[in-house]
Amino acid sequence: MTKDKILKAAMTLFAKNGYEGTTLTDIAKAVGIQKPSIYNHFKSKEEIFLKIYEDILWVHFHKIEKLMEEIKDEPSNEQLYQILMLTCQYYLDYKEQSTFLNRANFFAPEGLKEKIQNQFMDAEEKMSQILRKTMKVGMECGEIRKGNIEDFIMSFYCLIDGIFIEFSYYGAEKMIPRISNIWKNFWYGLKND
Repeated sequence: MTKDKILKAAMTLFAKNGYEGTTLTDIAKAVGIQKPSIYNHFKSKEEIFLKIYEDILWVHFHKIEKLMEEIKDEPSNEQLYQILMLTCQYYLDYKEQSTFLNRANFFAPEGLKEKIQNQFMDAEEKMSQILRKTMKVGMECGEIRKGNIEDFIMSFYCLIDGIFIEFSYYGAEKMIPRISNIWKNFWYGLKND
């Protein structure tokens, strides 16, 4: 239980203050324990940070896996749209986790950059496997035009990244109604005529 409290408090502090702006003393104080007690659960601040990062990546991936099981019989257009919408909803529902991820990815602590990059690439490859399968089936049944699937996957990731940037500029209230039109334009470039 204390381990979970440490992770929760640390995530909040890392999201707000960044890695360098958060100390083990800060984390211990937020949990209501003494700093040495943290070492009963974690070796270092680095270990806490990487555990949080990994957990956030995989929680999102497992939500996508569950979604895909539920919509496996839907056409590829609907499957890709649902992945997009679940990802956007996750971003909105888990703002603290999203802020943590953004900070970790864009302002990775110097000594952790490679480990963060490796974790990110592992999670992205698992996600890409889902997208690859969905797009391949879409091509085989004529829903998606023939083309390089890896290029389509990268375009899908850029679509998601762009929407997240737009959320930061315009906020959810303005962006949520726009996502449907953004998707229609993206799908227009992907679909088979």
